[in-house]
Amino acid sequence: MSSLSAAMSAGPVVLDGGLATELAATGHDLSDHLWSARLLHDRPDAIVDAHLAFLRAGAQVVITASYQATFEGLAQAGFDDEAATTLMSRSVTLARQARQRAADAGVGGPRWIAASIGPYGAMLADGSEYRGNYGLTVAELVRFHRRRMRVLADAGADVLALETVPDVAEAEAMIQVVQELGMPAWLSYTIDGDRTRAGQSLGEAFRLAAGVNEVIAVGVNCSAPGDVAPAVAVAAEAGGKPVVVYPNSGETWDAAARTWTGEPGWGRQPTDSWIGAGARLVGGCCRVTPAQIADLATQLRAT
Repeated sequence: MSSLSAAMSAGPVVLDGGLATELAATGHDLSDHLWSARLLHDRPDAIVDAHLAFLRAGAQVVITASYQATFEGLAQAGFDDEAATTLMSRSVTLARQARQRAADAGVGGPRWIAASIGPYGAMLADGSEYRGNYGLTVAELVRFHRRRMRVLADAGADVLALETVPDVAEAEAMIQVVQELGMPAWLSYTIDGDRTRAGQSLGEAFRLAAGVNEVIAVGVNCSAPGDVAPAVAVAAEAGGKPVVVYPNSGETWDAAARTWTGEPGWGRQPTDSWIGAGARLVGGCCRVTPAQIADLATQLRAT
């Protein structure tokens, strides 16, 4: 299989959409603090089906159900380290199973698996990933991420998705671990306007990855669609790499009420301008459905 980097150099690559959105739409309760990671234990078949829905829609990259899978969070749910390791590894195995089922069904072309590495705040399950500034040092964040990133890398993912990163301290820690592992990764911030959620400039944030060979793309996810276009231009210039973008539908997560509010803005954004500015990995995050990814895939094939 060709590398994801090579595929990006040939043109835009389609990412999947909201895995949890698809799981919820098919009737699964994700109110647990483990979110979709709970289904790694309870309903692994449902995760395969959700991945498969996006692959059939035209996604070329599926992101694993490991965003909220951490040793600490799984321990709170009663899983010891051995069981937690098994569940994290399973997230990659399930994505591989979906990829094989797609191939067996005649879905052509190469497909890649990105192991989701959510931020420290995701483990807290209180919306902290939309604030950052946890009060932890870079060294403490390295210790938090190192074990789980090693497990997911060893499980056979094609790339690590360092995603929904709210500040530069956490990005610095994640990059350090990626370099230790020698594993390809993309680095994707969640942003508010022209700054990270913690308030740093995007130029500062993206420059962290400049010159880091393991980081194959930089960009934004889990953000408002309207914030994407300006961020793409900054990412392309400051990071010096291809850009990854996968915004939310445009709705806003209310962590206290555990519900989405506002109106969706997906589909009204000029994705062709994202491509023109340097975006090479393009998809959706929360509340973005397989049908919307199918529309995006059609649009990108026409560019």
